[in-house]
Parts: sequence; structure tokens; C-alpha cells
Amino acid sequence: MIVNDAPGLRRILTECRVIAVVGLSANEDRPSFVVAKYMLGHGYTIIPVNPGQGEILGQKCYPSLKDIPQKVDIVDCFRKPEDIPPLAEEAIAIGARVLWLQLGVINQAAAQRASEAGLDVVTDRCVKIEHARLFGG
Repeated sequence: MIVNDAPGLRRILTECRVIAVVGLSANEDRPSFVVAKYMLGHGYTIIPVNPGQGEILGQKCYPSLKDIPQKVDIVDCFRKPEDIPPLAEEAIAIGARVLWLQLGVINQAAAQRASEAGLDVVTDRCVKIEHARLFGG
């Protein structure tokens, strides 16, 4: 289901506590780093997905979603829209509950595919901004 309303976003951010951040940068000036650090500071488990790094924010990095050895609730994508279709397929394959596409990341076909596979899908929104807006962070 495509989720873009406050109750739906609040439900996701309340129930889903393990976030795989695809494209998480080790550069603390990058939006992905700022978002992951904020969510980590608010009690979420952050799993970096970046094949070029060993560790970010003290968390072990994984080269891909399929390499993560634990259950993932949210797949948070900091990638170009054209990179999203295979990530949506991986999110489906690992049993993620939510495909979250960050601000500016819009791929309707991938969103539709993930939604049809039973995932909640959030597009063109920032998980940090939504958390702060809904929970006063």
C-alpha cells in the first residue's frame, strides 16, 4: 500500500524499528548520514548498506540487503530513482515491511511492484523529517 498520510506514517515509524539504509554515506555532511544518526539517536536499529564501507556510525555495513543476517522492517533508499527497481525486488525478497524512498527519489513502477507484493511504500519523503514532525523529535 502506498502510504502518504500522517496516521500511516505514524504507524510505520511506531511499529518498524529496524531500518536498512541503502546508500548510507560515511561522510557526516551527507543527508543519509544525518538521517541515520538521528534515527539511531531515537532508538531505531540502523543497518548501513554500502559495499564500499566496513562500518558507519559504529554499525557494521553490508554490501546488499540480501547479506543482512537479521529481519529488516524498513528499507530506506538514498539512491537514484533508476537504481530503485532492483532494490524493491531485494526488499520483497528479504521480507521487509516497508520500502521508503527518500526526498527526490521517485520510481512509480518500483513503488507499485513493492506495493503489489504487500509492502507499505513511502515515496519522496524523509524518514527523519517525518519522525520529527509526527513525534516532535
